[in-house]
Amino acid sequence: MATKKRMDAANGLIDALSGERERWTQQSNEFIERIKKLVGDVALSCAFISYCGPFNASFRHTLLNEHFYQMCTKLKIPVTENISVVKFLTTDSQITDWQIEGLPSDDHSVQNAIMITSNLSNVKTGKFPLIIDPQGQGLKWLRSKYANEVKVSQFSDKRFGDHLAAQLRDGNTLIVENCVEELDPIVDPVLDKAIVKQGRAMVIVINDKPHDFDDNFKMVLTTRLPNPLFTPELFAKALVIDMTVTMGGLEQQLLGQVIGKEKAELEEERAKLIEEVNNNEKRLKEFEDKLLAQLAASKGNLIDDDELIATLADAKKASAEIKEKLAVAVETRKRITSASEEYRPVALRGSVLYFLIVDMSNVSNMYQTSLPQFLTLFNEAIKTAEKAQLTAKRISNIISMMTKVVFEYITRGLFSPHRLLFVLTMACKIKLNARDSGKLPMENFQVLLKAGAALSLADVRAKPYNWIPDKAWLNVNAISEAVPKTFKMLPDMIARQGNEKPWREWYDIEAPENTPVPELDDKLDSFDRLLLVRSLREDRAMLAALNYVADVLGKEFAEPLQLDFEQVIDTTTGVTPIIFLLSQGSDPSALIESSAKRRKKQIIPQGGISMGQGQEQAAMDAVNVSFQGSGEWALLQNCHLGLGFLADLEDVLVKTNLEDIGEEARILITSEPHKKFPIGLLQISIKLTNEPPPGVKAGIKRSYGWFNQEMLDSYRRPEWKPMLFTQCFIHSNVVERRKFGPIGFCIPYEFNQGDWQASVQFLQNHMTAVGDDAKKGSPVSWITVRYMIAEIQYGGRITDNKDRVMFNTICEVAMNDKILNPDHRFYQGQGATYGIPVAEEYVKHKEYLESYPEVDPPEVFGLHANADIIYRTRQSQQTLGTILEIQPRGAGGGGGKSPDEVVVEMANDFLKRLPAEWRLDIVRDLLRKINATLPLNIFCRQEIERLNVCVKLIRTTLKDLKLAIAGVVVMSAPLQEAKENLFDARVPPRWVAVSWPSPTMGLWFEEVLTRYKQLDTWTKEDRPPKFWLTGFYNPQGFLTSVRQEVTRGHKAENWALDDVVLKTEVQKFEKGEVDRPPSEGVYIFGLYLEGAGWDKARQRLKDPLPKEPPRELPVLYVTAVQMDDGKKQPAGRNKQVVNKFDCPVYKYPRRNDINWVFDVQLNCEEEKHFWQLRGACLLCSVD
Repeated sequence: MATKKRMDAANGLIDALSGERERWTQQSNEFIERIKKLVGDVALSCAFISYCGPFNASFRHTLLNEHFYQMCTKLKIPVTENISVVKFLTTDSQITDWQIEGLPSDDHSVQNAIMITSNLSNVKTGKFPLIIDPQGQGLKWLRSKYANEVKVSQFSDKRFGDHLAAQLRDGNTLIVENCVEELDPIVDPVLDKAIVKQGRAMVIVINDKPHDFDDNFKMVLTTRLPNPLFTPELFAKALVIDMTVTMGGLEQQLLGQVIGKEKAELEEERAKLIEEVNNNEKRLKEFEDKLLAQLAASKGNLIDDDELIATLADAKKASAEIKEKLAVAVETRKRITSASEEYRPVALRGSVLYFLIVDMSNVSNMYQTSLPQFLTLFNEAIKTAEKAQLTAKRISNIISMMTKVVFEYITRGLFSPHRLLFVLTMACKIKLNARDSGKLPMENFQVLLKAGAALSLADVRAKPYNWIPDKAWLNVNAISEAVPKTFKMLPDMIARQGNEKPWREWYDIEAPENTPVPELDDKLDSFDRLLLVRSLREDRAMLAALNYVADVLGKEFAEPLQLDFEQVIDTTTGVTPIIFLLSQGSDPSALIESSAKRRKKQIIPQGGISMGQGQEQAAMDAVNVSFQGSGEWALLQNCHLGLGFLADLEDVLVKTNLEDIGEEARILITSEPHKKFPIGLLQISIKLTNEPPPGVKAGIKRSYGWFNQEMLDSYRRPEWKPMLFTQCFIHSNVVERRKFGPIGFCIPYEFNQGDWQASVQFLQNHMTAVGDDAKKGSPVSWITVRYMIAEIQYGGRITDNKDRVMFNTICEVAMNDKILNPDHRFYQGQGATYGIPVAEEYVKHKEYLESYPEVDPPEVFGLHANADIIYRTRQSQQTLGTILEIQPRGAGGGGGKSPDEVVVEMANDFLKRLPAEWRLDIVRDLLRKINATLPLNIFCRQEIERLNVCVKLIRTTLKDLKLAIAGVVVMSAPLQEAKENLFDARVPPRWVAVSWPSPTMGLWFEEVLTRYKQLDTWTKEDRPPKFWLTGFYNPQGFLTSVRQEVTRGHKAENWALDDVVLKTEVQKFEKGEVDRPPSEGVYIFGLYLEGAGWDKARQRLKDPLPKEPPRELPVLYVTAVQMDDGKKQPAGRNKQVVNKFDCPVYKYPRRNDINWVFDVQLNCEEEKHFWQLRGACLLCSVD
């Protein structure tokens, strides 16, 4: 009987183990292999946890597989290839638990969770995590994970010290949110683990006071800053972890959201399945652990252990059951995934739009939008999108609605220069991330932003026609290389014999973006057309961009969006403040007050409260009254002057329950952009801009809003009303003139309504002084009026001498006795008339303003029509330049090359072409041969010394950069900066500091070589017969040397340097015709006329041709003469000569007193004010 029992037990044991033999054998073999590689795998995992936290997913992968793994193999340490740290360090059931707690499901988030939990599991050996968490997902997960023991606080909390002490004592978790780049020193002892033992207790000293320390204490620091600059010391103390949401991770989250809304049963089944699979896997693991524990503990013969045999039988039965359930779960998961994938385009579009919004915060920190805000928009789009029976149609409707909702929400909070930037980037990003045949290649997008910036004229074939600007020809060659499918033959097409006429006609036409392109028109899509227009007609690029936006997104996205403030009020709550972002001339007070009046709401306090020192309590009282009242609105103005209060306000809003306040309470804030504006407040607010419409007409209307009929009737003299209107016109004129950049004003002054009011006040005082009776009183002193307006009221803001002359000229032309003539016109032409109303009634004046055009021709400002081209070109450059700046640096370059490969290629090319540095001792010897003591030769040596510094820095930087990219030396901050700028085809700031500004790397490097060649030829051969003035660091010093040499040549005539001035004369020949120097003085070339043209035959200024770029002036003869009649002021500066215009010369297009070189007297037929208003000048460099 006993034998039979043992036989039955043996059979039962064999039967129970038979199913496990194969699996256990396989696992045993795998275990042996894992043991062999365990040391290497643990080393890799430890390195990953210790060093990879601050980096994004792709760089973590690079570090793990290309650096850590290679190091182990080099040291012959056995290690698993392509190891998955997620699988090595955690289990599926643990990951599922985290996801149930709110952790995103992507690998990057799971890695972060591993780093956090592994460091918090042992406080004494690990570091406290510092999480970069701009979207707040990490904070949300931690709150859920440690819900029973967590305390969330921040350094600004007055009781933070008490919270820290309590958590230390009780061994609970402390989360410190909203950290900035420099942490409060109060947590330094905690980060340093400065724990000491006192008797049996562990204590830590904070602020000279000991506190009990429990080993179970945990602390996590979080920051909302997207790219904080922490100190190396902080990196050593804390484990910095980048928990920024990834595009793939967010896409997966949004897919869950849309499935939950559209296919709720699927999402419920998926959630139930995850929980069921997790429980089954846990149960299976428990059986395995129990079985292994009993096997290990069993003594004697196994067939005598009845409990073990019973456990084996139960385990086998349960294992089979669980495996069957898991197999079913796998099939169910496939079915759910397949059904969910149909909605992935919605999730993809949402992810693209969210990261576009994140990029906008790099344009201005005021454009912060939180992930919860975006998810609200996402769900709103799903809710409001039109229903459809076909799933594909429903998906299309959701995508369209989502794009529209996001566009409207974000655009209403952007300043006008950034709206086109946003919508163009939106169209491009959508196409870049498309997963169909319409995908936009990254190379095409990169060449749109950079064009030919990385090329120089030496790199490409010579341009076929002079009418093509150098920059445009470089752009043409760039797109032919980057987009060969469409533009490979473009340079050949343009240069082909017989093709000049059609291409010239297309180039000269008013709207090339809407005109058929010679030979290529049927091959171009809207993006190709945008590339071509951006290359050849940069001034029309933004108009072509609008066409592209309309093609990709729809016409409504290319049209201006009107602010619907009533709709904003309806969709917000009392704990969601509305922030008006202020700009020049904007004042939302009237909009807010009119809306409050319509809704019968009271503004607290009356008219709002303007922030400033001592206003914090009054502002908080206004907020409390709004919350506790019956729907009052708290209006807090100019909050950039009360940033400390805003942090307190954010804390109040976060802690306030919506149910505890009035349903119609609102908090309205106005503020100028400020870098230190609290990010948290921005992320819970709705941002709005209410910029005034542009134009002279709109400006005069705003000025008329500041007075009424009573002011018009203040004086009976006939001069009063025309003077008042003219002052409105002048103010609007000078404000609008700024948009033209340096050709309008050298410096864009912030003229505001206060300047206008001060001027009007003076006009009233002056009218009172001269008397109200024109017959008995004194005449109006027009000279006094102009002086007070130009020099006193507005002149206090003006810092540039040329701008002061410009403003005086504007006043001289506009404010004079001609305005008393009823037929007087400020400007008439181009179908526009700018006159002065003659009516007595205020209402009639406003009606007269309706005759003014909405869009002002440049001529109304005294500018040439080409000024509009300059304005549009600057707009295109600024828009595309800003888009380039906000692009992630990990994006590939042309031809699919990585940024590192692109930069190394550029560095090799530059190093190959870069000339050797001069040896200064050899330079001195060479100059002695041509008389080193001559002033111009001394000047030459000084220029060589300065250019030598530049050449040496270029060579050093490029060599070090190549080593840093190869990993031989550390990638320092200056090298990183140089790398990023070179990849963007821009000149690194450290190079600019020892050289000169330039918009593109290619043109700048070409200028380095040309400057070097001029100076090298000078030293090795002889003084050049003509000088390229642009090629000198110090052109003023060059001209002083000319004066010195001429003065020395007249030593016998007792000329003195102080009595000598420059004299200039434009020659009739070009630089190529000069083969010998003049007998006295010098010939210079390289000066470009902007705002004017040159009539070579008549030797005088003329208007440039339409769309004509700045043209080079013929050779300029420069010498020195004695001052006329002994006067001690230069003949070429501030001396008024009939039919002579003192044309200023600037080193760079950015005009100011620093870049001013000298004045050249140029012949002209018109009065000098004509060319002053034109903004005419000579530039040494047009780029």
